[in-house]
This record gives sequence, structure tokens and C-alpha cells, in this order.
Amino acid sequence: MNTANNSEPRIKRVRVTKDEIIADLVDGRVISVPLVWSWRLSEATPKQRATFRLIGDGQGIHWPEIDEDLSAEGMLHGIPARRPCPAPRSATTFRNQSRTTKRTRSKSLRSL
Repeated sequence: MNTANNSEPRIKRVRVTKDEIIADLVDGRVISVPLVWSWRLSEATPKQRATFRLIGDGQGIHWPEIDEDLSAEGMLHGIPARRPCPAPRSATTFRNQSRTTKRTRSKSLRSL
């Protein structure tokens, strides 16, 4: 496939500020999204944010230290990354935590 005729947006350069992710596209457009759209990047250190590489022929950006990927398409269409939901606790874990809480409460009450 000839990339010169490809209409898919491609990133030429990336900058990450304390508030935004800014990408210069090869066709001259500049796009930016709020940093908080990527919870991994917003929680990363400035050094981790600065360590990235372009994916493919500029279709996206990869931050290896925090395992985050953003695509030019996603940035253009405004698709923020969702934080994963915590895994549900098993019944055994729930019972064990309940027993620990009850024992702690009983000891606290005895000391009164």
C-alpha cells in the first residue's frame, strides 16, 4: 500500500505537557487532547510521559513504561481511555475480610 495516498491520519511529532497530549500530523494539522483522557499518562511521572515512540507509520503513540497506546484516530474522534473496573472479590476473600473486621472490632470493644 502506498502511504502517500493513504488518508489515514499519521503523527509526525508528539509533545506531552502537564495538561495536554499534542500531536503534529504529517498533513499539517495539529491535534490535542486533555492529559486526563489517559488515566495512565495523567498518573505517570514527567519522565515516563516523555518516553514514547510512534507506532507503525505514525498511526499511534506507545509509552512502554506505562503500557499506554493512543491512536491518531482516537485523538481525532475524542475517545478517552476508561479506567478498568476492579476485579470482583471472590466470596472467600469477602468472608475472610469480614472475619478480620469482626475480630478487630471485638478487640476494640474489649479494650473500652
